[in-house]
Parts: sequence; C-alpha cells; structure tokens
Amino acid sequence: VQLQASGGGLVQAGGSLRLSCAVSGLTFGNSAIAWFRQAPGKEREVVARFPIGRSNYTTYADFVKGRFTISRDTAKNALYLQMNSLNTEDTAVYYCNIGGHWGQGTQVTVSS
Repeated sequence: VQLQASGGGLVQAGGSLRLSCAVSGLTFGNSAIAWFRQAPGKEREVVARFPIGRSNYTTYADFVKGRFTISRDTAKNALYLQMNSLNTEDTAVYYCNIGGHWGQGTQVTVSS
C-alpha cells in the first residue's frame, strides 16, 4: 500500500493550492478517506474526510469550512484537497489517510 501526497508548496495568504494523493495497493471501498495536517508543535488534526469511502457525504473541520474541498477520483484512485483563501494558520504538513494507511505528507507554507 502506498499513498503519495503532492501539490504542497509556498503560497501567499489568500492564495490557493490543490493537493493530490495518489493511491496504489488498495481501493477506496468503504474505508474512511481523509486529509489531516500537522503544524509545528501541534498534534495532527483532521481537515476533511469522507467518513465512508463510497459515500459522497463529507465532513470538514470548522477552521476550513467554506475554503477547502475534498474530492476523489475512483477511476484514478486519487484523492484531492482544494484549498482556497489560505492563511498563515494553514501552514502545516498535510497527510492523506485511507483506511488507516498514511501518506508521507506534503508541506504547505502560507506567507503573510
């Protein structure tokens, strides 16, 4: 099982980034699908998720509601996170997680 996250980088406040997570070795099935993030000195926290992989129902952390959108492409076996209106508090390493399997993380840095 391999989850490869990409798309992070340096962006100015107010900007946008789209993260991708390429998945190999498993399919989404009914497993929970999620993006997490971990800022320096803080615990890893969930950002957005499909609680049940096959369902289109999504949940978001309050601090990203209206700004971030999680999506998936089952044909490509990929997970995405569109991040708009970024602010400096969004600076963190972002991780994808499917059924308990973690990707390696991609760094997002938002400058003021």
